[in-house]
Amino acid sequence: MSNSQEQRRELAAFLRSRRERITPREAGLPSTGRRRTPGLRREELALLAGMSATWYTYLEQGRDIRASDQVLDALACALRLDAHERGHLFRLAGHAPAAEEPGPDPLDPEVAAVPLLLQPHPAYVIDGTYDVLSHNPATERVFPGLVTAAGRPPNFVRWTFLEPRAREVLVDWEPEARGLLARVRTLTGAHPGDPRIGRLVDELHEGSSEVREWWPRFEVEARSGGRKRLRSPDGGVVTYAYTAFHVAGRLEQTLVIYAASSTPGP
Repeated sequence: MSNSQEQRRELAAFLRSRRERITPREAGLPSTGRRRTPGLRREELALLAGMSATWYTYLEQGRDIRASDQVLDALACALRLDAHERGHLFRLAGHAPAAEEPGPDPLDPEVAAVPLLLQPHPAYVIDGTYDVLSHNPATERVFPGLVTAAGRPPNFVRWTFLEPRAREVLVDWEPEARGLLARVRTLTGAHPGDPRIGRLVDELHEGSSEVREWWPRFEVEARSGGRKRLRSPDGGVVTYAYTAFHVAGRLEQTLVIYAASSTPGP
């Protein structure tokens, strides 16, 4: 399957997933009794977006047609997409520059040294696929099992879903994991056909039943900071505030810094 075919398939599935989450009542349409499938029908969404049902059906069938900005705007409005979902829709429809493949940019030595300068605060640099390119000892302490001897870079997505200790460390594992998977889903739209992302997604599907359950929901998300509750080796829980910074001139590389905002508890 070519990259363009895969992108059309992703667009079709994304539209379908968003259509099925809106009820007729939420859309201001009269109820028509029992339905075989959840959410709006195709013709109802087409009506709300001001387009023909046939043309919209072609989009959901992944046919080789190109939607204009106006059509995408109308669909985003009818589907009640937030700003991030709208951007994902436009990228899938080919209205954003395709990402250049493939390998990651090399990490400059000066950037690689930054996490060590931030010790004892956990800090690390990741690339666009969540490979950890540089980290300090505090990172290994708060994320046990992240660094392995597998001959490849540690990866936060693999650690979250495939490392058993992650479920103990991440006090709020399910919402954290779902949010991370939504960000991986966003990557697949921004970098269609990227083999590194494809291999990561395949590995997650093979090793995680949650990924197999959640991936078809087409959740997308962007995040640059927040808070996490992490369980320390002594069993206490520490709340960390974390912030992410893009490396100058290397937008695929991100420096993440954690700072404890509360003391461990029982």
